[in-house]
Amino acid sequence: MARQRLLVALSGGVDSSVAALLLRDQGHEVVCAYMKNWINEDNVAGNCPWMQDIEDARAVAERLGLEFRVVNLMRDYRRLVVDYLLDGYRRGLTPNPDVMCNSRVKFGVFAAYARAEGFQGLATGHYAQRVESAQHSALSVQQFHLLEGSDPNKDQSYFLALLNQEQLAFARFPIGHLRKPALRALAREARLPTADKKDSQGICFIGEVKMADFLRAYVPEEPGPIVRAGDGRVLGRHRGLHYYTIGQRKGIGIPSNTDHEAYVVVGKRIADHALLVAFDGPQAPGLWTTECRVHSLSFINEPITQPCRLEARVRYRDPRVPVEFIPDAGPTSATIKFPAPQRALAPGQILALYDGPRLLGGAVFA
Repeated sequence: MARQRLLVALSGGVDSSVAALLLRDQGHEVVCAYMKNWINEDNVAGNCPWMQDIEDARAVAERLGLEFRVVNLMRDYRRLVVDYLLDGYRRGLTPNPDVMCNSRVKFGVFAAYARAEGFQGLATGHYAQRVESAQHSALSVQQFHLLEGSDPNKDQSYFLALLNQEQLAFARFPIGHLRKPALRALAREARLPTADKKDSQGICFIGEVKMADFLRAYVPEEPGPIVRAGDGRVLGRHRGLHYYTIGQRKGIGIPSNTDHEAYVVVGKRIADHALLVAFDGPQAPGLWTTECRVHSLSFINEPITQPCRLEARVRYRDPRVPVEFIPDAGPTSATIKFPAPQRALAPGQILALYDGPRLLGGAVFA
């Protein structure tokens, strides 16, 4: 592999630390940069340990003998991710900020920074694999495919579902072939300061508080009735639809019945701010579906314009399931049919499309 000048997004965690280690050892010219996205300047979102993460990232770069930078993307992050998140919850959706952070910020404005600084690629600690297509010729444009990470427990291809070919061509995923125990062993062998650091949970700007506490600070509460779907009976009151998502059982605020059947959220009625609930189970109206609509379709390689059978992930931790993909006449929306009923497909969440382990693209549940 020819030597390249690469920027590594060093988060202060062990995964990106090993990404930098591997690229350095492969002989590339490596520079490390911490993306400064959110510092909780409003003092309402709990403990986001960005200061410790910067120091950990700096210590890794020093250990590896690499240049270290801090790149301030706070304004872009607020505009492209936080505002998207808050707007979605205000409209009764369940947005996915992690997917949007990757497509809009990390491989968007941060990649643009890397290009402007003369780097030939941007590397991250994602558990995913980029492979070159074997079908291109000397006269064709070089194409890349994105495969799942080798570690089935850590694969993060789902979070890259909205990347395009240009973004993937610039991306590097040095650890995608590794399993987590092997990665930590490499970190310990290299005596990296992050070798035994615990994996971060959730997204940084929320820190150690619940999403509900973060939303409480930024989204006004609009109370409404809790309505039993099916017979319309009002069971109680809620503080705001943005605190709930389809499929939620805990924290609704209404007790189970004498048969110990628990209520589950099955829908939101925006017109009167009604939260729709039903007893959890296969008969709960609106909870299970074999067909859905998606919008904002994005493909890594060639768009799919004809009905076909694919596989899909409806959530990050869910396995791939077979689907029938039926595109609309327009390029950005489609109907998805599932042979087996799927539970709690929340509008605003991400559907990732696959051909076996190869990620094809993604869309947003309507």
